[in-house]
Amino acid sequence: MKAFYFTTMRPAMYHGQGKKPPFFEGWYYKLINADETQRYAIIPGVILGQNGHAFMQDFWSSPKHFEIRIGPNRFTEEQLTLQIERPEGRIAGQLRLHGLRRWPVSLTAPGIMGWYAWAPKMECYHGVISLDHAIEGVLQIDEQRIDFSRGRGYIEKDWGQSFPAAWVWFQSNHFAAPGTCITASVAIIPWVRQAFRGFIIGLLHDNLLYRFATYTGAQIERLHISDDHVTWAVRSRSYRLEMQASRAEGGLLHGPTRLDMGKRVAETLQATVDVRLDTASGAKIFHGQGRHAGLEVHGDLDKLLNL
Repeated sequence: MKAFYFTTMRPAMYHGQGKKPPFFEGWYYKLINADETQRYAIIPGVILGQNGHAFMQDFWSSPKHFEIRIGPNRFTEEQLTLQIERPEGRIAGQLRLHGLRRWPVSLTAPGIMGWYAWAPKMECYHGVISLDHAIEGVLQIDEQRIDFSRGRGYIEKDWGQSFPAAWVWFQSNHFAAPGTCITASVAIIPWVRQAFRGFIIGLLHDNLLYRFATYTGAQIERLHISDDHVTWAVRSRSYRLEMQASRAEGGLLHGPTRLDMGKRVAETLQATVDVRLDTASGAKIFHGQGRHAGLEVHGDLDKLLNL
């Protein structure tokens, strides 16, 4: 119980000490250079599967703070050191991250999941480590030297037993207004032998974090998914948020199941997301379009839309 309290209040750090299968944990570093011509997502992680074949090799984590090492690669809140040599390609270099805009952590809401973070047997937990920050440093990717200095980054993570049966997720911190970030996800959440549609949204703008979530009492007005767009509107007592994310081509990532990393998840970093925030009475607070948006739409979408 003491360890659960310690890690819950520190969402960034590794939560898998002493866990038995099934368990996974992964950190998502989004990296975009200053002229926005280079977009990368670096995702270190670990999985303990139920199929008897999963293992960890050269994985180390700090018991006191967020620091993990996988072989010669090191990951913290403020630094990435990469030395990857594989048939698919080579990456080497070090990036420094500074000016992190962290999601607030309190006893009643230790991160983006609010009080749900205290539920001990959730299928999947989610954390936002930095909504927006600056990058300095260079990576050598195959034969290309990429300078990320004065670029922008974002960090989030997931951990638990498995990804949900269906979800929509998108994120962008490249708006005309500097320092603005949207991160939003809605998913099927198993709960006491049933399931509900849960969502968490954070909009950082003008140094204010606007939160909309199941646990805050916000309501979904509309959620529509087509081949081209995700249209989503939510309302709280004080605000109304409308978002439309354009779907774009991307790549396939491995995602965790209770057995292994067998789930194939389509993700893009080329989407755009139009965001409008109004007061409850209709007065505009913010309207802008986010570039280089990450976007995932996956699973039993009919069930997600009709819960």
